[in-house]
Amino acid sequence: MLVYVRDNNVDQALRALKKKMQREGIFREIKLRRHFEKPSEKRVREISEAIRRTRKLLKKRMDREGY
Repeated sequence: MLVYVRDNNVDQALRALKKKMQREGIFREIKLRRHFEKPSEKRVREISEAIRRTRKLLKKRMDREGY
């Protein structure tokens, strides 16, 4: 990942870096790797995330299309 510092503005470069890391999901990955997660817990978490994503997409579709 590469972020350029323009005009010695490090704060702006840090903000851009954080935004890129957030978009890539690096912060979530770091949080999950802080402790060991049993395979059964991982499976349950991934299923619940998939359900949450699906519900969010359906809600957006309902708002947009009305059915």
